[in-house]
Amino acid sequence: MDLYDAIHRRRDVRAEFTGEPVPEAVLDRILTAAHAAPSVGNSQPWDFVLVRDPQTRRRFHAHVRAERDTFAATLTGDAADRFTRIKIDGVLESTLSVVVTYDPDRGGPAVLGRHAIADAGLYSVCLAIQNLWLAATAEGLGVGWVSFYREPFLADLLGLPARVRPVGWLCLGPVTHLQAVPDLVRHGWRTPRPLAAAVHAERWPG
Repeated sequence: MDLYDAIHRRRDVRAEFTGEPVPEAVLDRILTAAHAAPSVGNSQPWDFVLVRDPQTRRRFHAHVRAERDTFAATLTGDAADRFTRIKIDGVLESTLSVVVTYDPDRGGPAVLGRHAIADAGLYSVCLAIQNLWLAATAEGLGVGWVSFYREPFLADLLGLPARVRPVGWLCLGPVTHLQAVPDLVRHGWRTPRPLAAAVHAERWPG
């Protein structure tokens, strides 16, 4: 699979995990790709917490369900109907989760390139996540980014130091297939806007 194929085939997987394990050699290649991401000041401010323990995943899943219900309660009408059709996580169906974290102290106290943009380290972690996601897609695996959680809950669940932020809980594993159309598009939640609407010359359009 070439790079452009991986970019366009990548999906946020929720319902297609088989529950099969990720071969160690494949996991090593994926994490090596993630670790090769560019980072501000070459600080590499990420860590990868591999979560396989069923009890930990069940506790996290219960928290995610509660947050889903909280969000669902804010919706009405068609939006509520559409949301009920969307599965939001594969925490229990995938046997491996990778929690990617951000340590703002990594590479400090002076991080080259971060003096004017405080969030540059956080952006670096997102680049590592994108590398991981594309590598997993190229390996024929699925990734699902779970976002229905509160950071303090997850930090406590994994015993993270106070300075370290959990940026993404990623469900990772073999899948039956990758959907041709993203879930949020298939279920009518939101349609993508065309590239032309996102490209501007010289200044923001007035």
